[in-house]
Order: sequence, then C-alpha cells, then structure tokens
Amino acid sequence: MLEMFTGLSFALGLALFLSLAFVLAYEFINGFHDTANAVATVIYTKAMPPHMAVVASGIFNFLGVMIGGLGVAYAIVHLLPVDLLLNIDSSKGMIMVFSLLTAAIFWNLGTWYFGIPSSSSHTLIGSILGVGGAYALLEHLPLADGINTKKATDIMLSLLISPLVGFIIAALVLLLLKRIWPGQKIHKTPQERENIDGKKHPPFWTRATLVASAMGLSFVHGSNDGQKGIGMVMLVLICMAPAHFVLDLNTSAIDIDKTRHAATYIESIYKNNQEAFAKKIDFAKSEATLTSEEKCSSKNALVAISSLGVQLKDVTDYSKLSIENRREVRRILLCIDDTAKKMTKVEGVSGKDKDELNKLRKEITATTEFAPYWAIVAVALALGLGTMTGWRRVVKTVGEKIGKTGMTYSQGMSAQVTAATAIGIASITGMPVSTTHVLSSAVAGTMVANKSGLQFSTIKTILMAWVLTLPATILLAGGLFYVGAKVFL
Repeated sequence: MLEMFTGLSFALGLALFLSLAFVLAYEFINGFHDTANAVATVIYTKAMPPHMAVVASGIFNFLGVMIGGLGVAYAIVHLLPVDLLLNIDSSKGMIMVFSLLTAAIFWNLGTWYFGIPSSSSHTLIGSILGVGGAYALLEHLPLADGINTKKATDIMLSLLISPLVGFIIAALVLLLLKRIWPGQKIHKTPQERENIDGKKHPPFWTRATLVASAMGLSFVHGSNDGQKGIGMVMLVLICMAPAHFVLDLNTSAIDIDKTRHAATYIESIYKNNQEAFAKKIDFAKSEATLTSEEKCSSKNALVAISSLGVQLKDVTDYSKLSIENRREVRRILLCIDDTAKKMTKVEGVSGKDKDELNKLRKEITATTEFAPYWAIVAVALALGLGTMTGWRRVVKTVGEKIGKTGMTYSQGMSAQVTAATAIGIASITGMPVSTTHVLSSAVAGTMVANKSGLQFSTIKTILMAWVLTLPATILLAGGLFYVGAKVFL
C-alpha cells in the first residue's frame, strides 16, 4: 500500500492521502445517505428493531462490496476518456479529484439533511461529467476528449430506465400477491395489525421475507454503490500515482503471456472474418505513420495489436517497463478491448467467434481493470460503517410520505424484492443504478397498485432532486475544477 507514495513529492503525497480520505468520506456519507433505502420498509413494518436493522444492513453492505466484483467500478472509471486519465498531469489530477468529490459530498449532505431521497449515483456521475467537461473547456478540446460520451449515454439510460422498471414491476408483484392471497394479513399496515390483531410484528413468514429482502437489498447496494467508491479510488490512483496503477504491477509472467496470446487470437478472428469486418477494419494499414490516438481507432485494430506485441515483447514483469510504456500498454489494451466489443455486434460473424471475442476481452482487460485489496476493504468498511448511522431522516420519508396511507407488509415485500433484484442484475451486468430511485419508485408503484394514492408534495420533491442532481453536480464540480485550475495552475 505505502509503495504508491514512492517517487512523489511531500505535497503530492499529502494530496494523494487527502484525496483517498475524501473518497472514503464520500463512501461513508453514501452509507448513511442510502441506509434508509435498504432498511426503511423493514423498520417501518416493525420486522426488525431499528438499530439491529442498520447494523445488519451495514454488515451486508460490507459483504456486498467485498464480493461484488469490479464491473460497476470501471464503468465509473471509463466515464473519463482513456487519454484524459493517462495524459493529465498530477496537479490537474489533484484539482480534478478534489473538485468532483467536494461537489458529490456537498450535494449528498444537503439532500440528506432535508430528508430527500436523492441518488448518490447521479451525484457521483454528475460530478465526474462536470470535471471532464471543464477539462475539455480549459484545454480547448472537443467535449468527447473530456467525457466518454458513449459510456455516459449508456449509464444515463440505465439511471433513467431503472426507476420506471422498479415502479412497474413492484406494482405487478403487489397485484400478484393480492390475487394469490386476497384478504390475508400480509395486506395490513403495521397500525392495522396492532389495532385488529393486537400484535406489533408481521406474521412469521412475512417478517422473514421482509428481513431477507432487506438484507438482500443491503448486499446488492454494497455490490453496486460500493463499486462506485472503488472506481473513485482507482480514478484517484490512476490520476495521481500512475506509475503504480495504470497497470497491475502484481501481474504474473503467465498472465502477461495470456494477454499477448489473447491479442493474437483476436487478430486471427479479425482475419478469419475479413469480409464481415472489411468496412470496420483497414487490413492494409501500417503502424509507421500513426499517432497513439489514431491507433485507437477501430479502423486500425490490427495496428494496435501489432503495437502491443512490440511493447510486450519479452516482458515478464510490468514493473520493468518505464512509466511511459506502462501508459502506452494500458492505452493499447483498452483500445483493443473497445474495438473487440464493437466487433461483437457486426453482422455476418458467427456466434462462436462473438463468444470468443467476449471471453478474450476479459483477458485483455485483466491487468487494467483491477483494484488493490486494501482499497476494496477500505471502501467496504467506510460504506458499512456509514450505513449504521444517519438513517432516521430518510426512513420517515420512504415509509410514510410517499403514499397517502401507511405501507402494508405486502407493499414492503414487493418494493424490496423488486429493488434487490433490479440492482443485483445491474451489478452483474456492470451498470451503475440508483438504489434510492429504484426503491422509491418501487414504493410509489405499490401505492398506485394498492389504490392508496400518492403524496404529490413528496413525489414532487423527489422528482425535483432527480431532475436537478445531474445538472447541479455537473455545474458545481465543473465550476470548482475550472476555478481551481485557473487559480492554482
């Protein structure tokens, strides 16, 4: 862990330390900001005592981060173009990191203070887009050189669609429960249960389902939102200590050899499908006249593979490469991966070859999409500990202020199971989604299905936060970066 400070000046080393502390502070705030999403229904329905619920939620959030993988983490990293990350100097990288984290923390704390269920995902992504756009503006570059517009579009779509999915599916699940078990105890509110049956807690199986779904939601929240924190750590490390983190320096000679062979195999697939790829790849292009950026074009796919072979010839240890060569190897590997992804969508290529390309992409990116174990543990601890505090403000909003009547047990189950399933699928596919928006929409969907009606003042507040979070954080983070770069550089 401490080797990352090697070769850094005292000032830059201190800035790196503070940047990582800011990331962990953001993740801690994310924990207590989003805790209510996982425990609101289980607390409101009295399925678990509040303090037991938040402690259990914190543990499952921790486990979610540890087991969740890195797909979402690198969706966050790749919001910024490869060249920006590799070319930005440490001073600008430091200002960029502090700007986006300050904006994200400020917005999260503000919405939490007012008890508004807003999205930490929107907050973080807006902040990243803001500093990327400001960087392009400062350097007089096209917007695409500051923001990975394709990745940003994909993420925006997932953030927009997932609440609609949560709303519709939760409503359908509730209607199904009412059809299968009409008039049962699961359709009572906690208040009705106490007044009619004289019992404070839900029926046994209902309670078990509520608890299990709450812990499942906590786990997938950790696997999705925790990965965003890991992605932020890697952004900091790649920007400010690239010598140690543009490639995984712990990669074995065998894995480096696998990377070379994967690139060679991809080249053979391209050549075997030359007719299908003819419009996408220039099979006659040579390397001599191309810049590094031009090698990244899909047209020059074979040139990029050839260039990788030159860079990794006889290499058995990445640490033996110069920092410039490490940067170039990372750039080429990500270019090869990007082109291979595009080629899997070309018509006329067999399903077998497309499957092979997808498998080979994992080997190509194995040494670029990594995270140190200490970073994963630190983020898991920050999120887990944050989850155990600050839950009261938003729990009341989710439990009592979305619908005009109290939430029934069946509504709580429908909303939680839907949210846990949707977020779990998103984590597996590597797409960041908003836990807050998915669960709030699911609760609203059950209210509509139950004909309970919605409290439109609350819905309006949530929608306003949903609409304003992205532009507000883009402007705030971009403005901070722009001013910081002008003042300090």
